[in-house]
Amino acid sequence: MKLSSVLTTSLAVLTLFASTSSEAHRVWIKPSATVVSGDSEWVTFDAAIANGIFYPDHYPLSLDYVKAMAPDGSDVTLENGHKGKYRSVFDIELEKEGTYTIYSASSGLSARWVDDEGERQYWPPRGAQKTNEDFYKEVPQDAKELEVSERSRRVETFVTSGAPTYDTLGPTGKGLELEPVTHPNDLYTGENITFKFNIDGAAAARTEIFLVKGGERYRDQAQPTKLTTDEKGEVTFTLDEPGMYWLEAEYADDNGEAPATKRQGSYVAVLEVLPM
Repeated sequence: MKLSSVLTTSLAVLTLFASTSSEAHRVWIKPSATVVSGDSEWVTFDAAIANGIFYPDHYPLSLDYVKAMAPDGSDVTLENGHKGKYRSVFDIELEKEGTYTIYSASSGLSARWVDDEGERQYWPPRGAQKTNEDFYKEVPQDAKELEVSERSRRVETFVTSGAPTYDTLGPTGKGLELEPVTHPNDLYTGENITFKFNIDGAAAARTEIFLVKGGERYRDQAQPTKLTTDEKGEVTFTLDEPGMYWLEAEYADDNGEAPATKRQGSYVAVLEVLPM
């Protein structure tokens, strides 16, 4: 059974998250542990938008947009939440056995055009809280060189208490999403890892994926692993080094729903690869 999650429609989130693998700011939700055992274990999380991987130095991710889902699909309360200067922190209690999904999701329209003075204009303004209804009020529909995109972003991580479960994993049918073939809490060095990506519920062929191992602050270069999904939206790879990894996937096509002509999806996950 695939359980749908709530998709937050907030252009403020989209503009705050705005990045590609080639740009500076990376968003992440990082758990202190991805696999635990025992009754009513706790896991703590850092959430930030930063220049580096797992090194908070730019902006905290607002907890207003972060949700947690238990293995049975029920909501889990974020405990002890705090928004600092560069990061937000929170805890969740793992009262049930199985896999929990911790995520933030957003979608909406974005636009750019050239005004009467020849200046390039962008909507929504960075950090502004806008809705699709605001788009029709604030963007001139007859603007010169008007380009409208339908954008979605999902950021998530996974933690498992006891044995991994798949019941709540998989696509909701909205935006770019991971449909795990290999369970995201069952990743080991030297073993094949297979992930499938979907865009609005259909296979996301030719999705570009970037994998960066934590600790890039102490390397001369980020040394990303670059991958591309096949026609089924699938990609298979192996990793030689254990540790925490930041995965970003980017998808774009010309199948946006009116008034958009373009469709863009971004997906980010924090994953732990264990030694074999």
